[in-house]
Amino acid sequence: MHRAWFVLAVAFVTIIGAAAFRSLPGLLIDPLHQEFGWSRGTIGLAVSINLALYGLTAPFAAALMDKYGIRKVVAVALTIIAAGSGLTVWMTAAWQLLLCWGLLVGLGTGSMALAFAATVTNRWFTGRRGLVTGILTAAAASGQLVFLPVLSWIVQEHHWHPAAVTVALAALAVVPFVWLLLRDHPADVGLAPYGAEEFVPKPPPVPGAARRTVGVLLSAARTGPFWLLAGTFAICGASTNGLVQTHFVPAAHDHGMPITAAASLLAVIGVFDVIGTVASGWFTDRFDARRLLAVYYALRGISLLFLPMLLGPSVHPPMVFFIVFYGLDWVATVPPTIALCREHYGDDSAIVFGWVLASHQVGAAVVAFAGGVVRDVFGSYDVVWVASGALCAAAALMALVIRRRPAALPVAA
Repeated sequence: MHRAWFVLAVAFVTIIGAAAFRSLPGLLIDPLHQEFGWSRGTIGLAVSINLALYGLTAPFAAALMDKYGIRKVVAVALTIIAAGSGLTVWMTAAWQLLLCWGLLVGLGTGSMALAFAATVTNRWFTGRRGLVTGILTAAAASGQLVFLPVLSWIVQEHHWHPAAVTVALAALAVVPFVWLLLRDHPADVGLAPYGAEEFVPKPPPVPGAARRTVGVLLSAARTGPFWLLAGTFAICGASTNGLVQTHFVPAAHDHGMPITAAASLLAVIGVFDVIGTVASGWFTDRFDARRLLAVYYALRGISLLFLPMLLGPSVHPPMVFFIVFYGLDWVATVPPTIALCREHYGDDSAIVFGWVLASHQVGAAVVAFAGGVVRDVFGSYDVVWVASGALCAAAALMALVIRRRPAALPVAA
C-alpha cells in the first residue's frame, strides 16, 4: 500500500480531534445562558468570532505549511485548541468567553481547517483526488459523530465544565500521532505522489508566508470564478456551521425536545455526512463540479424551508428524513469547490481555497450571531430557517454561472 494512504489516515484522525470542539458550541448556549445570564446574542458573538477566525486563519495556515511544514503547524494548532478549550473552565465574564472560545479556538481550528485537507491532497495524491478530498472532509463530520452524543450526555449529567475538559484532552491526544506519523511531502520518504508516474522533488520552503497569502488573494480577486466560489461557500457556511450546527439544538429544545435527543440527531447528520461527502468526492472525479454544486444547494434550500414545520417535542419520521437528507448534503459541496479551485488556480489552489473557506466561515459567523439575536427578539428561529433556504437557492444559481477554464490548445509543430 502506498504511504499516501497512511498519511491520509493520520490526517483523518487529526481533523477528527480538531472537530471535537466544533461539536460543543450548540450544546453550551442554554447552559451558559442559565449559569451566567449572558444573552444568546452574546454567546452567539463568541461563536461568530470562532467561525470567522476559523476561516480567516485558513489561507495563512496553508502558506505556513508551505514554509514550516504540515507537521509543525498542525501540532501547534492542536495545542492552541486544547488551551482555549481548557481555559473556559475558569471563565467568569463574557470577555473571557470571547477570548478562549472565540480567539484561541478559532485560531487553532482555522489552522486545522479544510485548507489542511487541500494541502495534503495536493502534495500526496495525483490520482483519486476527489475521493481523498471527500474522505478528509468527512473527518470533521466523524468528529461530530464521535463526540456529540458523549458531550451532550456530559453536559446534561455533569455540567458543561467536564465537557470542555474532554475536548481539550481529545485535541492533545492527537498531537503525538501527528508528530510521529505525519510527513510533509512524499519526497521525504523517497516516493512519488500516489498516481504520479514520476518522482516529484520536495519544493524549497516558501518565504514570506503572509505576503504570499495576500498576493494570491489579490491575484484571485481579479477573476470572476473566485467571487462566485466565495459567494456560494459563504452561503454554505451560513446554512451549516452558522445555522444548523450552532442553533439546531437550542431551537429543538425550544419546541420541547430534550437536549440529548437533539444532539443525537446532529450526530446522525454526522453519519450521513460521511456517506454524502465521500460520495460527492467520487462524483466530482466523474461529473461537472458546477452542476453538482447547483444540485446540492438547491436541495439544501428546499429542506430548510420545511424544517420549521418539523420541529417538535419528539423525534418523528419526517424529522428523521430531514436529518438523513440534510446529512447527505452537509459538506458535499467541499469536493467540487476544491476541484474548481484546482482547475482555475493550479499550484495556488490550496491558498485560494483557504480564502474561499474564509468566506464560508464569515457567512457562518454572521448567521451564528444573527440567529441568536433573532431568537432574543422574536422568541423563535423560524425567520432564520426561511431566509437561509432562500440564500441556498441563490447559491445554486451562482454555481451554474461559474465558467469552465478552457483546455490548453496543442501547439502546432
